[in-house]
Amino acid sequence: MSENTEHNPFADAAAGDGTQASTGGEQPGPAQGGAPEHGAASPRVAELEAELSAMRDKWMRAEAEMQNVRNRAKREVEDARQYAVQKFAKDVVEAAENLKRALASLPQATEGEDSILTRMREGIESTERSFMGILERNGICAVDAKGKPFDANLHQAMAEQPSDEHAAGTVMESWTPAWTLHGRLLKPAMVVVSKGPAQAG
Repeated sequence: MSENTEHNPFADAAAGDGTQASTGGEQPGPAQGGAPEHGAASPRVAELEAELSAMRDKWMRAEAEMQNVRNRAKREVEDARQYAVQKFAKDVVEAAENLKRALASLPQATEGEDSILTRMREGIESTERSFMGILERNGICAVDAKGKPFDANLHQAMAEQPSDEHAAGTVMESWTPAWTLHGRLLKPAMVVVSKGPAQAG
């Protein structure tokens, strides 16, 4: 019985397939370019998070500083608006004081006085009331000093006199009121201050 010596192509194909399957089935590891493990990226993530936190802190500080700058600028503008007229206001209060002096120079009202004098007094009084109302609406106020303790921030002492009726350091007479512009002193009151009871000789 003779052996079959013919070449079997299917056997060669099977052998070839086995070789390719064994070779192609290998998977690349980390050394062959695979994805890095999660633990290797953690230090970089922590570094980025720290940088982000630092940048957030810098931004918040910068924003707070900008808000402070805006607030300062707003206050400066408001101050400039309120007090830019200070010199003009000083001249205006001079006019108000002159009206007060004009009234004080008129004789006291009496029954049967001349009608011209009555109308003059009423006219000046009406003008003064209107003028004072205009000043107050624009932040200019008169502060009466009589009977109050002497305050160097509001009063200018023109004289000191003994008094049995007023304690020492009390304003016993005020020649002019203190004038303020939006609460800031514009012109001090001219006052006479009590020295207290006169000493017995």
